[in-house]
Amino acid sequence: MGIKDILDLKQTKAEEPPKKKGVPKGIWSKCAACNKTIYQKDFLKNLKVCPECGFHYQLSARERLDSLVDPGTFEETNSVLLADDPLKFKANKTYRESLDQSKEKTALPEAVVTGWSKINGRLVMLGVMDFHFIGGTMGSVVGEKITRAVENATEAETPLIIVAASGGARMQEGMFSLMQMAKTSAAIARLGKNRMPYITVLTHPTTGGVTASFASLADVIIGEPGAMIGFTGPRVIEQTIKQRLPEGFQTAEFMLEHGMIDMVIERPKIKNTISDYLDMVLPVSKKKDTKEAIKDIMNRPLLDDVNNINKRIQKGISKIQEKVKGD
Repeated sequence: MGIKDILDLKQTKAEEPPKKKGVPKGIWSKCAACNKTIYQKDFLKNLKVCPECGFHYQLSARERLDSLVDPGTFEETNSVLLADDPLKFKANKTYRESLDQSKEKTALPEAVVTGWSKINGRLVMLGVMDFHFIGGTMGSVVGEKITRAVENATEAETPLIIVAASGGARMQEGMFSLMQMAKTSAAIARLGKNRMPYITVLTHPTTGGVTASFASLADVIIGEPGAMIGFTGPRVIEQTIKQRLPEGFQTAEFMLEHGMIDMVIERPKIKNTISDYLDMVLPVSKKKDTKEAIKDIMNRPLLDDVNNINKRIQKGISKIQEKVKGD
């Protein structure tokens, strides 16, 4: 299956099979990848992963939050930030029209949602992107919200988790959009100096300026199965180098094989994988998972040595990979 086929499938909803007499609408659907009929309740319970073939459909930001955070713990931050139209951009439609349509479609003010939450009892700063909002592109507001989330995690000394889904920079904002790559990267550098874990989950698709900035700067990079991850699209690359690309190029599995990401984890296992990793590198009682408890860990002699931190991270990754294989 080629990249274009994967991209088309990911944006396809599970179709309903021909209606049978006496069967209520919405009970069954047909997977666009394997063409098998699946029970809709099982499909949703499995976080929109086909129970037959394992194909991962796209999630909205709100659906992603529901899959990751402990119920009732998410407190959104910076929801009042709204995009402007500095270039008065107009193509087939104006930038303002694109924004208004995406807001109506997603019920979100922008392509990323950030906030405080708990994952298996541990306090984290979380950012989740939504590809349905102008392709999850990063404009000035997305960059600002990501940067503020990083700064909040730095100040509070809490882990940072970002779930990426983006077509890259938002062309309607020109240079204002490209500046966000440097801004978010600089903020993450400051987080690194504070020695707090930073994890990214790269979902389908994660490309362009997002891949080239904050999405690839994490301590641990997790990819979802089959996700397209890269910078420039494969068609442009082929035209540039005048060669055919290998099968599966820019998929999460290809990136794992070539050392660009740390692991490929099925969606239902991602929450516990993140939790297990944080427990390994920040072994603090969940009942004491506060700013003060994290500060106490930061003062331990073991964490004063950067080499020991790196060894601890690699050991944690190895243990998680072994556990996932065992499951």
